Amino acid sequence: MIIINGTIYDPKKETIIHGDLYIEGGKIKAIYEKGTLIQELELQKAMSATEKDTILDASNLCIAPGFTDVHVHFRDPGFTHKEDIITGSKAAEKGGFTRVVLMANTNPVVDQVETLSYILGKGATTGIHVDSCATVTKGLKGIELSPLKELKEAGAVGFTDDGIPIVDESMLRTAMEQAKELGVPISLHEEDPTLIKNSGINQGVVAKSLGLEGAPREAEFALTKRDLALAKEIGCKINIQHISSKEAVELVRQAKKEGVDVHCEASPHHFALTEEAVLTKGTLAKMNPPLREEEDRLAIIEGLIDNTIDIIATDHAPHSREEKERPYLQAPSGIIGLETAFSLGIKYLVQKKHLSLMELIKKMSYHPALLYGRKEGSIQVGMPADLVIFHPEETWQVEEFLSKSANSPFIGDTLPGVIYYTICNGQMVYHIEENAAWKKRK
Repeated sequence: MIIINGTIYDPKKETIIHGDLYIEGGKIKAIYEKGTLIQELELQKAMSATEKDTILDASNLCIAPGFTDVHVHFRDPGFTHKEDIITGSKAAEKGGFTRVVLMANTNPVVDQVETLSYILGKGATTGIHVDSCATVTKGLKGIELSPLKELKEAGAVGFTDDGIPIVDESMLRTAMEQAKELGVPISLHEEDPTLIKNSGINQGVVAKSLGLEGAPREAEFALTKRDLALAKEIGCKINIQHISSKEAVELVRQAKKEGVDVHCEASPHHFALTEEAVLTKGTLAKMNPPLREEEDRLAIIEGLIDNTIDIIATDHAPHSREEKERPYLQAPSGIIGLETAFSLGIKYLVQKKHLSLMELIKKMSYHPALLYGRKEGSIQVGMPADLVIFHPEETWQVEEFLSKSANSPFIGDTLPGVIYYTICNGQMVYHIEENAAWKKRK
């Protein structure tokens, strides 16, 4: 594949060049100044007619490393009426993601090699890289550790009981010690269940107006404080998932200054929305941890600015329409996010001048790769040809999804950032002209 006339963003070196890419064998073989690649007569003479068809003109478009999402739910096995590995991967491709890391709360949960092997095997049939975490505890019950070494050797990239906090401190301590030995991170859902009356809604004025109790901010920062202290003591790499409160952001900020090996995610809905969205979007704005107040949203943005929060991750959580149409307390928490994440980043971070486009790309590609020790998220010679090609200012309307589910509070919104192509291992896995909604719009 040859890509010409693009504006190439390399978040590792933080360089922007106008140039051409020559891709061979799934890797970037050469990078040329704009217009020079196609002029190489020897190359043109060597090309067959078929190879000529792989020339992609990226004039007026930007090229970045394919995004990595370290926090997704594909519901497979066990809940495939919501999503499966194939449809989830298609949604990822549309969103510009070339690698995803699946959470382990499937049915059965990923606490056995057999389940992990099924997931990784099915993931290998998709167009992108599909990794998976395994559970920290057997059955997500918090009583007994999963066979961490065995699962790591079978391909688990990390461990998490995501969705269920690990309340037992001694259990988590042992898990961190083993994870350190294995050289993989533990990702943590920080909500102390003993402090929560009703999950999925912030304990505040909106919940009170609806006659509901809620999830207080203390539930998040109490566990965050404990787990940062454990990570500092043990030296384990941890990832604080989908951070939502100003207090927790400050705790992570101080921990990083103290040298704790901590990464931290923000989900787009937490930097885009507040608890007020519940009043207009209902259960489409229900998630764990919940949307909080404006001061929390602004604290998350400040954390993204100063790199306290180094990763943007979607927490892509599909649910059926029937499930989301239940009364608020009975409806499941979570929204889909793969197809809107980049655009929400442009709208709420780049266009608001909180982050540059380069900084947004870095938090969606290079930094997520670092969490798992991968040398990806960069456009350099010899690197995998995992790329996303997009127009940052062109707009689209959120109306149709490649995900099986459509539980998004952003339906109907017009967002900037149109993804034209997603390329993984040098192969085009998404092309906007195959998007039915885009054809209809044109």
